[in-house]
Amino acid sequence: MGSLKKSMAAKKSKSAKTHEPVVQNRKARHDYVITDTLECGMKLTGTEVKSIRNGQISLGEGYVHASVEPPSLMLHGVHISEYPPAGAATQHEPTRTRALLAHKREIKKLVVQSRERGRSIVPLKVYFVEGRIKMLIGLGTGKRKYDKRQALKARDAQRDMDSARARSRRG
Repeated sequence: MGSLKKSMAAKKSKSAKTHEPVVQNRKARHDYVITDTLECGMKLTGTEVKSIRNGQISLGEGYVHASVEPPSLMLHGVHISEYPPAGAATQHEPTRTRALLAHKREIKKLVVQSRERGRSIVPLKVYFVEGRIKMLIGLGTGKRKYDKRQALKARDAQRDMDSARARSRRG
C-alpha cells in the first residue's frame, strides 16, 4: 500500500513539472503587447539541453526571424551557457543561431504578420513537455513609453484595490 502512494506521488510531481517554465522573458511582456503565441520545438545539441535543464539560459536579448523560402524560424541572441562537465571539445557556442520547429502554415502566418510595421517575434518562455524542450514565442507590437507608464499605473491601482479589499474583509 505504501509503495502505491509513493508511485502516485512520483507521477504527480513528474507531471506537475512538465509544463513548469525553466525561464520566462518578463521584459518581453513589458516592452511588447503580445497578440499571438505559438509553441515551438528547438533544435539543440546535447550540452545545450543540459545547460537549459540547469536553468542556464537568457531570453532577454533574443528575437526570432521568420522566412518564407524555405519556411523557417531562426532564434537569434539567446544565450545558453556552456556546460562545464562536458569538456572543451564538445562545447557549443553560447549565442549561436538556433532553428525553431513549427508547421509550415504557422511559419507562413507569422511571416505575414511580422512584416507589418512595429511587429516583432520574441521568445516568451522555455519549458519542458514530456522531456522535450519547448519555446513559447509571441508576436508583439512595441509599446511606447507612455503605454508602459499607463500599464504600471494600472497595475499599481489594481494592487491598491486588492489590498483595500483584503483589509476590509479582515475587519
